[in-house]
Amino acid sequence: MGVHLTMPKRLRAPDVAELVVGGELLPVTIKRHARARRMILRLDRQATRVIVTMPERASRRKAIEFARMNEGWIRSRLCAVPPPIPFEQGAIIPVRGIPHEIRHFDAKRGGVRVSERAPDSMSVIEVAGDIAHLGRRIRDWLKEESKRELAAASLAYATAMRVRFCKISVRDPASRWGSCSVQGHLSYSWRLIFAPPFVLDYVAAHEVAHLAQMNHGPKFWALVAKHCPEFEKARLWMKRYGRVLHSYGG
Repeated sequence: MGVHLTMPKRLRAPDVAELVVGGELLPVTIKRHARARRMILRLDRQATRVIVTMPERASRRKAIEFARMNEGWIRSRLCAVPPPIPFEQGAIIPVRGIPHEIRHFDAKRGGVRVSERAPDSMSVIEVAGDIAHLGRRIRDWLKEESKRELAAASLAYATAMRVRFCKISVRDPASRWGSCSVQGHLSYSWRLIFAPPFVLDYVAAHEVAHLAQMNHGPKFWALVAKHCPEFEKARLWMKRYGRVLHSYGG
């Protein structure tokens, strides 16, 4: 089946359309960027939206044609999206980069606990309570673990870089692993708890460095490199495996 674009009957904004790829309907967001020199096409991290970035003076019609011409690329990216792995009995998920099996145990109280890994067996996340709430309990526990580790890493880097932040939060953004506001609010994706520690560590260093350099210039990267020597390794890991982190809990 071919690809065609159709305009929704009621548009919320003039830069939104719908893309049909092999019978699947995907929203298309067309963004104009002052520094864009050419058309750029990408999917968001959850592969639920097509994004076209174009120069300010480019026409919307050309942006739509550009998306249509890249049917093969879009199809290949959709096929590469990992299947969702729900938080359920027997599922295997990584925590700090180490595979863990989710197991429910019959107890009204006890929360979530992690067993020690034996040399010849997999680590286990044990979840108490009603099995109907297992997914929610796992998610809440992962968010708490993520925030605790990100707060500790952020504080360590802030101390080393001699900067201060005012607040830390963990959320579930579709397109960012972290952000830093001019007010000093650090926000992170809780899904970083799935990644190896050096990856979470890098994202914390990256965002804290923005408290000193609110840009991605040479001074910013020099600061990151000084305090996080493994930053290139972490960036490569995220480029290769970052999308997988969004599959857990689907």
